[in-house]
Amino acid sequence: MNLVSLSGSGSRSQLDTFIAIETPEGVSLELAVAGPVVRALAWAIDFLLRCLGYLIGASSLPYLGEFGIGLSLLALFLVEWTYPVLFEVLSSGQTPGKRALGIRVLHETGVPVGWSTSVVRNLLRVVDFLPFAYGFGLVAMLLTRDFQRLGDLAAGTIVVYTGAPSGTVARPEVPPMAPPVMLRTEEQLAVLSFAERSSGLSPARARELASIAEPLTGAKGALAVKRLNQIASWLRGER
Repeated sequence: MNLVSLSGSGSRSQLDTFIAIETPEGVSLELAVAGPVVRALAWAIDFLLRCLGYLIGASSLPYLGEFGIGLSLLALFLVEWTYPVLFEVLSSGQTPGKRALGIRVLHETGVPVGWSTSVVRNLLRVVDFLPFAYGFGLVAMLLTRDFQRLGDLAAGTIVVYTGAPSGTVARPEVPPMAPPVMLRTEEQLAVLSFAERSSGLSPARARELASIAEPLTGAKGALAVKRLNQIASWLRGER
């Protein structure tokens, strides 16, 4: 089995989606980049909230006649384009959907996004959506190191988890399991790094990362997390 997918290029493994940045004030930060799955879920929550607002507004249309139709179309346009910008700038980079999933938008330098930055990243949503269902945006996220869609690349932004763990966390207590194949040194380090951090991650984040190692674990989700931790225990010499 080819496990090259477990090893990242450069200095970071695909299992280790943490990035270290230095703010303009000289403060070093370690941030966990949010992947396509959690970002799609956050978008879905925001979409449902907007739809709910549209339905409530549409209930008054029969009483306003043609003027109500024109007003609703104007409101639809304004909400679609101002909703993400207002929340990202005024609510610490978090729309309601992002807040529910524990992620936020930041500038690549680690500072909060401003008006111009947020406007640029959200104007490019039109291009990201092409040819349909954010096709271009998804391809861009999968091809970039920090899961940046085209809007992120143009605006210089990243989407990160708000609760990135720091320091040493407790190791999961699981019985060791030998890996089904021989692992290269960098692959072993990736598995060990995941195990060290897994208990400090949210369950959704741990499942998202562990699913990358499906060629090794033969599983996804919670079972993939457990098997990676078991393999890590075996690699540490626990028998």
